[in-house]
Amino acid sequence: EVQLVESGGGLVQAGGSLRLSCVVSGFTFDDYVIGWFRQAPGKEREGVSWIMISDGSTYYTDSVKGRFTISSDNTKNTVYLRMTGLKPEDTAVYACAAVYEDLRYGGSYYLTEGVYNYWGQGTQVTVSS
Repeated sequence: EVQLVESGGGLVQAGGSLRLSCVVSGFTFDDYVIGWFRQAPGKEREGVSWIMISDGSTYYTDSVKGRFTISSDNTKNTVYLRMTGLKPEDTAVYACAAVYEDLRYGGSYYLTEGVYNYWGQGTQVTVSS
């Protein structure tokens, strides 16, 4: 059974930091792309970042570049999203998702929620001003 379990969300003041974790099981970790998405109240889900586990390549949406860092620990089947310089507009439910890698694609392709097969339940991040 495929499972993605997020943790690490919480309430933080503007300018603060959080590290989200996504622990995956049920498939071969190295063969997948793991993405982080977020959905704020009343807004559509937005792709934030992704990492291709096999080669470590990463990508970020423009609004988080320089503030967020995605990484993986292949020994723990875990992907992290380190968020610094948090802003109130980063407030959202953050969820990780997984899709089998396709090396023909990269960039904004993997920020599209429709390409992902498996999803976690999400973790709430609230940034106060």
